[in-house]
Amino acid sequence: QGYQGRVHGDTLEDINMSAFANFASYFRQYGMTTHFWGPVANWGFVLAGLSDMRKSPEFISAKMTGVLCVYSLMFMRFAYMVQPRNWLLFACHVCNESVQLTQLTRKLRYDAAHKK
Repeated sequence: QGYQGRVHGDTLEDINMSAFANFASYFRQYGMTTHFWGPVANWGFVLAGLSDMRKSPEFISAKMTGVLCVYSLMFMRFAYMVQPRNWLLFACHVCNESVQLTQLTRKLRYDAAHKK
């Protein structure tokens, strides 16, 4: 007969299908919006910054890295203030801020060490 769940005698298969239907509905409502895809796209900044960690700091642009730091600070505030709060965007920009500050520190240390 199969496992009888606690919810009105539904079988486990019925419960699993219900969970899938709930997830599909949630994804259609949230996953197909800019509230989801905007942060997903912004993770590209984080990945690019992480891949640049292997490169020599002489190639880092201090101005551009500084701009990215300000950009992430502004969008962290935006993600927190917008209703409903966009925690995915907030987390993305916290990570990007960390990566960019690390890159900026690398550049400033390199410039200080190689100052003529």
